[in-house]
Amino acid sequence: MTDTAIIPDDDRPMRPAMLRGWRRRCPNCGKGAMFSGYLKISDTCAVCGEDLHHHRADDGPAYLTILIVGHLMAPLIMWAFVKFRPDPLVLSTVFAVGCVGLSLYLLPRLKGVVVAIQWAKRMHGFGTEPAHG
Repeated sequence: MTDTAIIPDDDRPMRPAMLRGWRRRCPNCGKGAMFSGYLKISDTCAVCGEDLHHHRADDGPAYLTILIVGHLMAPLIMWAFVKFRPDPLVLSTVFAVGCVGLSLYLLPRLKGVVVAIQWAKRMHGFGTEPAHG
């Protein structure tokens, strides 16, 4: 064991942070916007001043989005094809629009969740500065 102070696990609870991330809000205060663009994370929270530039979301949110959309849409496509027997062009058009729409909805929310998890677990530099707010 080292001489450094042990940080309590409940200091940054995971569930509220993830819910704030899903709402695209600062994982610390839940009031400030986490994003300055569609997928661009703000460097700091405008409300509490929490540094958010440490995040390393990388491709994680995209993989999660593909995983969720694929697992939702594949069974729906099979069900729609068997039940209604639509023209293949109609089926592919409807589900292409559905896949794109669902992906555009999920991607920033899942990125917010990934950044919030990193913040709650003090990963990638989120735990090195004194807490703000």
